[in-house]
Amino acid sequence: MLHIGKVISWILYGINVLACLFLVYCCYGSYLGPLRHPIASVSQLFFPIPLLIVLFFLVFWLMLRRRFFWTSLLTLLICINGINTYCPFHPFQSEPPRDAIKVLSFNTHGFNNYQAHTKQHPNEVLKYLQESNADIICLQEFIWSRKLKHEDIDNALKNYPYKHYYKFGFLNGLGCYSKFPILSANPIRFNSKNNGSIAYRMLINGDTVLVVNNHLESNKLSEHDKEVYKEMIVNHDKDVVKEGSKRLIQKLGTAGRTRAQQADAIAEAIQKSGLKHIIACGDFNDSPLSYAHRVIGKGLQDAFAKTGNGFGFTFHQHGMYFRIDHILVSPTIKPYKCTVDNSVNCSDHYPISCFLSLSPR
Repeated sequence: MLHIGKVISWILYGINVLACLFLVYCCYGSYLGPLRHPIASVSQLFFPIPLLIVLFFLVFWLMLRRRFFWTSLLTLLICINGINTYCPFHPFQSEPPRDAIKVLSFNTHGFNNYQAHTKQHPNEVLKYLQESNADIICLQEFIWSRKLKHEDIDNALKNYPYKHYYKFGFLNGLGCYSKFPILSANPIRFNSKNNGSIAYRMLINGDTVLVVNNHLESNKLSEHDKEVYKEMIVNHDKDVVKEGSKRLIQKLGTAGRTRAQQADAIAEAIQKSGLKHIIACGDFNDSPLSYAHRVIGKGLQDAFAKTGNGFGFTFHQHGMYFRIDHILVSPTIKPYKCTVDNSVNCSDHYPISCFLSLSPR
């Protein structure tokens, strides 16, 4: 019986080591470059899975066999920066100062699939935006239809005197509603038919601020792809997992390479702006540990990582949960209480918002 116990322990330790290696790979894979290593570029999407496994083994070995405990602990220390970025913990938060502004970013999913807006039955997305008390609203998938006209959206958000809309492709666009003057709005050019970025220069409390609204390349997962993913989760058949993984990795890798090129263009536009106050937000379609997030966020700070709590998943469909919507700000701006509002179910994304002070204390 003692021999059997040792064999089981070593098998479990082997699983532990594999989880540790995968955690490190997920944490630092984006540094390998998505053009040459597409699999590494998407590995970070699965970061929570090995993280939870390693944490489980940390506690498991601490109670049963402490000599194996150090492997999990060392791995967590190696990945501590990635863990803090992906799953921050800030139980005690300062209240934002009175001069702080609230910025909200929301992929509206076509305003809840073009839901009409009337007094009796208001559009759920528009109703949420009206009640958000945000000072600046950056919207992705800004799309209207016969049921929901562009003027319906403008009328619902009439408390925002400054607005801008930019259409790209046949059925997509970016929108911005602001209580502060929009001095200019310039598209950031990159190769995509249905995605884009806009760089707004805004006058906020006497300072010129660059606000970049982004919608990067989606992973283009079809309904069938999503069903394959769900089948992989519940069905552990070797052939199902192998074929499903191959299919999904190929698609995710292709999209990751495209986002890398888009991220490079956005980072260049931010650098060339010459402005010290930067706010970059929107749907990156990529995680906090991705190449896109790292390149766009160079010299910036992730507001959720600095002031949020938990995984903060912003995408929530078909059993897939990822934080792919972000708010990044320059060091000259202090973030407070960055929040993902998961009480909102009128889109396949949750909105992310944050209070920002341009006069850090």
